Amino acid sequence: MTRKRRNLIGFGVLLIAFLFYTKINYFEAYKAQEGDLLFQDLDCGPTCDAIEAVTWGRDSVKFSHIGLVIKDNGEWKVLEAISKGVILTPIDDFLNRSSDFYGNPKVWVGRLASEYLYLIKGVVNQKNDVLGKEYDNEFLYDNGKYYCSELIYDMFKKANGDIPFFELEPMTFKSLKTGEYFPVWISYYNKLNIDIPQDSLGINPAGISRSKKIEIVVKMGNID
Repeated sequence: MTRKRRNLIGFGVLLIAFLFYTKINYFEAYKAQEGDLLFQDLDCGPTCDAIEAVTWGRDSVKFSHIGLVIKDNGEWKVLEAISKGVILTPIDDFLNRSSDFYGNPKVWVGRLASEYLYLIKGVVNQKNDVLGKEYDNEFLYDNGKYYCSELIYDMFKKANGDIPFFELEPMTFKSLKTGEYFPVWISYYNKLNIDIPQDSLGINPAGISRSKKIEIVVKMGNID
């Protein structure tokens, strides 16, 4: 084996060790609390790209998914609405869904400002009421189903005495550059055989991340 090849192998080993160490440090840095909101850059393809193209989060960061941290039978899990419906996901599985070049989770952690922490109990107590609810693939508010940020919106609203805690905003499915609908949304809603709900009220993970009622306490990974 040549010296050059040995050096390359040695460099590769060091790089892998560095990446692993960096990832472990991010897991250790995050001390979960019930009620934490996990904002995620999901990397789910054209649909996520279209969502991120018209929404912007805290510090202009792009997010396409959100979940709520709770403790379930002594284990940290994330309550979330995904294609399977409203489910509980082990927190490590959630964090490992998408990662940056260094292998770190593309997740930021939001935590309620201290004056609102009293709401957490009322939010978490709704777990059994929402588990198993159908996923809202139409992205229509108040239709008995939930997409990810709609679930968070409704749970905090109910805990807040049925007074909205976060804000609904008009949704857009059009490119900000061309003013035309993204092709992915045209195809998506054609398959559902319903009109695109342009300008209907809704909510997205990025919008929640901008709320002054939460603080970003941990930034994991590089979100592009």
